[in-house]
Amino acid sequence: MRDHVRELVRGVDPLAGRNILREYLQARILEGLQRAGAMSALAFQGGTALRFLYGLPRYSEDLDFALEGARESYGLKAWLTGIARQFEREGHEVTGSLRDRSVVHSGWLRFRAVFHDAGLSPHRDEVLGVKLDVDTRPPAGAVTETRLVRRHVALRLHHHDRASLLAGKLHAVLQRPWTKGRDIFDLGWYLSDPGWPPPNLALLNAALRQGDPAAVELAGATWRASVAERVESLDWDAIRGDVRPFLERGVEVVGKGELMGLLGG
Repeated sequence: MRDHVRELVRGVDPLAGRNILREYLQARILEGLQRAGAMSALAFQGGTALRFLYGLPRYSEDLDFALEGARESYGLKAWLTGIARQFEREGHEVTGSLRDRSVVHSGWLRFRAVFHDAGLSPHRDEVLGVKLDVDTRPPAGAVTETRLVRRHVALRLHHHDRASLLAGKLHAVLQRPWTKGRDIFDLGWYLSDPGWPPPNLALLNAALRQGDPAAVELAGATWRASVAERVESLDWDAIRGDVRPFLERGVEVVGKGELMGLLGG
């Protein structure tokens, strides 16, 4: 197992190696969730879903899910325990933890020495953490589908469809209380694809009302203007600084003028 991890990052620079290694562990965690039957309850969403399903050219940190069905089979604690045991059988030093006192349940799998074993760190005690977030009361209106993909391993992923994924990203751009450059990069990536469908407005408006009951309802003719108003106020240096460590080699951050143009502003 350690030989495989080391082979994954052979010949790449340390930052890229760390991203590749994290993504490999994400794939293996998704494989563990799949084996446990978790995909009957969970729908994959967020930036990592975009990368695994549609080839978003940036790496991601967390695995994000919405609890969309089969709630009686939901058991994040048991899933984390089972996945950790599988990694331990393969020789990894891994611990799991869970915070489930809020609507969003957050689980962690922390891998000690994996950077060291891959030749990416001189410090054996350095930890690589992968976070799993589950929204246990997601807004209504999401449409889901299932897709087969292969990224390190074969995966059958139950996930939000393309229109619902875009709605989730627009919600983050409009209501996240801090600037996250990865949101803006993803938004530019969505909007630059002429084949990507319009956002699922039922889901977007439900999410906005969940965050702010007084939120103005968006329509097909108004959502771009609302997003453009938000984008206009952002610090582009902060955006670049946030997203740059996660970009594939040669990929650039969309410029503010370019993004405003895509929004029709």
